[in-house]
Amino acid sequence: MKVKLILPSLTEAGSAFWRPIKYSLFPPLGLATLAAFLDKDDEIDLQDQHVEKLNLDDSPDLVMIQVYITNAKRAYSIANHYRNKGVFVILGGLHVTALPDEAEKYADSIFIGPGEQTFPEFLNDFKSKTVKKRYYSGSGRTIQNLPPVRRDLIKREKYLVPNSLVLSRGCPHHCDFCYKDSFFKGGISFYTQRVDEILTEISRLPGKHLYFLDDHLFGNPKLISELFEGMRGMNRVFQGAATIKSVIEGDLIVKAAKAGLRSLFLGFETFSAENLKQSNKYQNLKQNYEYAAKRLHDLGIMINGSFVYGFDNDTSDVFKRTVDWGIQNAITTATYHVLTPYPGTRFYNTMLEEGRIITNDWDMYDTRHVVFKTKGLTANELESGYKWSYKEFYKWNSILKASLSHDTMKHKMKHLLYTGGWKKFEEVWKLVINCGGLKKMLPLLELLLCETSDSRAVKEDISVKNLTVMSNQ
Repeated sequence: MKVKLILPSLTEAGSAFWRPIKYSLFPPLGLATLAAFLDKDDEIDLQDQHVEKLNLDDSPDLVMIQVYITNAKRAYSIANHYRNKGVFVILGGLHVTALPDEAEKYADSIFIGPGEQTFPEFLNDFKSKTVKKRYYSGSGRTIQNLPPVRRDLIKREKYLVPNSLVLSRGCPHHCDFCYKDSFFKGGISFYTQRVDEILTEISRLPGKHLYFLDDHLFGNPKLISELFEGMRGMNRVFQGAATIKSVIEGDLIVKAAKAGLRSLFLGFETFSAENLKQSNKYQNLKQNYEYAAKRLHDLGIMINGSFVYGFDNDTSDVFKRTVDWGIQNAITTATYHVLTPYPGTRFYNTMLEEGRIITNDWDMYDTRHVVFKTKGLTANELESGYKWSYKEFYKWNSILKASLSHDTMKHKMKHLLYTGGWKKFEEVWKLVINCGGLKKMLPLLELLLCETSDSRAVKEDISVKNLTVMSNQ
């Protein structure tokens, strides 16, 4: 059987906002995971439109397309193309789960929720010609004892971070603006692999660098503590995402640093307690953001901070306050977002009930445009402030100021080179990508993620209990 797996590029591809390096970071791991359920004799073609031109002249037996909200139009167009040729097309992903009635118009079958259990069921039905229109993921979800991810299908040379992996599904928290509760509706919403399976997967990956794509890497403290113990001595450096609370409390972050954690994505989102309550992000309430930043820096861990504008309590000063805080606290990189009510989330349903949704053009749901009626800020103020924040935070004098606030020269230089390299050399990145040179940039990334101090993690480990007490004062 000939099978084609497609990740369509986002609508913004080719626009002024398109950053080729941002979408050349990670391979389509979800599709490669499901490909492991196909027969070894199947002819499989995995294509990622972010990094390659799609070949649409073929006629496979089965086409599977992963759909996000801002690639939905392109995904539906590709689906129509193949269905008009008589090819069986299936759609899955976040957007399909959120809007199944919309998605099923463009597919022969759709998948609602995660696919590790439903895709094998579909394959059996497909072979026996008894396929259903919809496949629902419900009880019995697990990612333990799965076949190995088909990494042989991934074109490693086209990605800066080919060694991405996921050890969990979902998140233990329930933020109103997040897709998670919608995607995992009807069953368990946070579950993990076993430690031995994760270590085996890591051992399969060449090189030194890893990137954990989990929504919350520290979501299962016991498991992740055992994993970090198992990773010590593996000579790996890695990046991931976690919560403010998990950084501040206990010694898990120390174990992570000793295991090789060098960069962490943190959802600061907002400094307003009322905004946090509005979005049900209670894990950030009463947390000391400054202490979290300092603790990470003392451990030699760089920070990618996430910030969201557009909550009902935001006023016109929110942009400058947020950017100034990021610079003063030496955040390495910042990701700013216009608050966006994604379909399927509680936030979207609330905005819909209040009559505040102003467009269903999914191309606009890219966290750069206002798609609902705001309160504290006008739509123009919100979009302008969002653009100003990026421009201001990534000015050379802002980068230099943040870099110089670190304690050691090594950390100062790492900050300067990492932040500047990520945002100030777009044309260079385009040239590297077009020349097929991304794989040669990975050693440079690994160098930038080296340790800044051998002794800090040890000192932190000794005094962790006292520091935790201080953070709550």
